[in-house]
Amino acid sequence: MNGSTEFLNPSEAARRLGISTKALRVYEQRGLITPIRSAAGWRAYGADEMTRAADIVALRALGFSLAEIARVLKGDLKVVEPALAAHQAQLEGRLRDLGLTVEKVRALRDDLGRGRPPTVGDLARLLGPAPECEVAFDLPWPWGGERFELRTIRPLTYITGPLGSGKTRLAKRLAETLPDAAFLGLDRLSQGSLLDADPILKSRVDRALAWLVEDGARASDALVVLLAGLEAEGPSILVVDMVEQGLDKASQEALIARLRRRGPGARPLFVLTRSTAILDLDAVGADEAIIHCPANHSVPLCVAPYPGAPGYEALASCLASPDVRARTEGVIAWRRPVPEGSVAASTKP
Repeated sequence: MNGSTEFLNPSEAARRLGISTKALRVYEQRGLITPIRSAAGWRAYGADEMTRAADIVALRALGFSLAEIARVLKGDLKVVEPALAAHQAQLEGRLRDLGLTVEKVRALRDDLGRGRPPTVGDLARLLGPAPECEVAFDLPWPWGGERFELRTIRPLTYITGPLGSGKTRLAKRLAETLPDAAFLGLDRLSQGSLLDADPILKSRVDRALAWLVEDGARASDALVVLLAGLEAEGPSILVVDMVEQGLDKASQEALIARLRRRGPGARPLFVLTRSTAILDLDAVGADEAIIHCPANHSVPLCVAPYPGAPGYEALASCLASPDVRARTEGVIAWRRPVPEGSVAASTKP
């Protein structure tokens, strides 16, 4: 290696690019970037490699899949128009939100000029979009009726927790309480035949499946029926039980990339997961939220995805790699029978 050129190790390169070392390794595995190797075999990134990696990061931010990026880098520009159209739709949605915020500021200034000062709550709400909806209810067993409130519904919300934490019960109660919401349970494999009766839905599922396979997913019955639930018309909010059920690591990574690229105006999704491929704490964005159900049955709480945040360590400890999740798939948590009239104690993982 040329001593006059700066070479970065994977950790430093990832930090400068604003991504995780895991993402950098995926780019290498997909053949998008080839790091230099030192005499000892260590990976290193020089100016050319960093420029290439920065281009990849930028294209991902525009909504391109890894398969589409590979085609663009080879000079195939057919995928550019639909990706730019999707990105334009996201920007237009943000522009509408910004316009609404400008109108709120103007109204508050007008009120202030008339001698009606804004409240603290009025000012605080200017920091972000108004909640699309809010939900509050008494928690079911095993929490014993404690109150749960969720004031902002993000486009993508993860629900997680260790075995027996009650996360499935929380998810079902959310689906029951949120307006126009539905729960997509683990029995979705039995619903695969519905595709044969709905050619429009089948067409949407086929397109979605093709996109995911291009991005590295493995076509499977589990993925097809999950897509059928995600692509079906109907409820305004969808709550999905253990979204990684039956999917390998590559399929999980492709799926979450697709769910993230839907943008801020998409139908809100709540997904239960314990997989690090689905819930990568280093990759959680501004349009995503995490609800963690503690093992001690404290009230479920929203956890910020960075070390030191309340609940972060417990959250991180309950997540596992897809390989580990596959070994524990189907395990249930069992508790002593509860008094007559209470909800049964067994829960899904």
